[in-house]
Amino acid sequence: MERVIFTTLCSAFFFTNCVSGDYPKAQNVSWLSINFKTLLMWDPKPSNYSYTVEYSVIGQNRKKNQHCIRTMETECDLSNSLVDLKAIYSADVLSEPLRGVNSDRTEFPHTSSERFTPYEDTLIGRPEFKIEVSKDKRKITLYVEDPLTALFNEQNQQRTIRDVFADELQYKVTFGKATSTGKKTKISASSEIELDRSDVDPGVSYCFNVQAYIPSRRTDKQLGELSQRQCSPGDDKSVFEEYGIGVIATFILLIIIIIVVAIGVTVVCCRRRRNANRSGKEGVPLRSV
Repeated sequence: MERVIFTTLCSAFFFTNCVSGDYPKAQNVSWLSINFKTLLMWDPKPSNYSYTVEYSVIGQNRKKNQHCIRTMETECDLSNSLVDLKAIYSADVLSEPLRGVNSDRTEFPHTSSERFTPYEDTLIGRPEFKIEVSKDKRKITLYVEDPLTALFNEQNQQRTIRDVFADELQYKVTFGKATSTGKKTKISASSEIELDRSDVDPGVSYCFNVQAYIPSRRTDKQLGELSQRQCSPGDDKSVFEEYGIGVIATFILLIIIIIVVAIGVTVVCCRRRRNANRSGKEGVPLRSV
């Protein structure tokens, strides 16, 4: 009798009072972290249930992020929760009832993430840089802007990757002549990278890509995202650099038009000459026998 009453009550107040039963487990739980902006992501999108995220340093008690309790989202921003950047973290995504809905269960289905260490695993985003050529054109200097992170210091100032990695941060420069496919590389411990006569030829235009390089990491995490390609000015401008693609395209089009017109005129002249010859022959009277 009591069981019948309990079931009836749960059916009547399913979305507001109580719920029992199973919920789908979260799937594809993974970390996405760029410049210490760290998201825990999963699927599927919930319908009549919600998700709660718990995280912890390995071997310590689990905590909850206040923004990721019984949420309908499929991601949780843990950037400010992973305080110890060199610690090893794990997280669980629990499938739970909707907010305001009670349950008679003490444990809910959950899916665990892989282990994650911010200092070792966050991807370093693409850096911005400026190019300066010396007056004598014998030296090119790249001024790299250290990418900002999602972290803040005690004065609430946004930290750069240099603030976090200090001397471990280096930059890898990949460069080559603008008119050639050959490539060179150079590693610099500074954000101000000088290329002298041993690296570049005076007055020649070079193109550059820059990316963060952290040799202390494992091989597949050492290099950051590649910057956009930038080229220095030079005296050895190619035809395309000197005149531009638009001018060259217009010049080629004019040549094609001239050739087409010349061919057309030649064809018309030939036809007129042929017709004239034919008319002349028709106008000559037949000889009498």
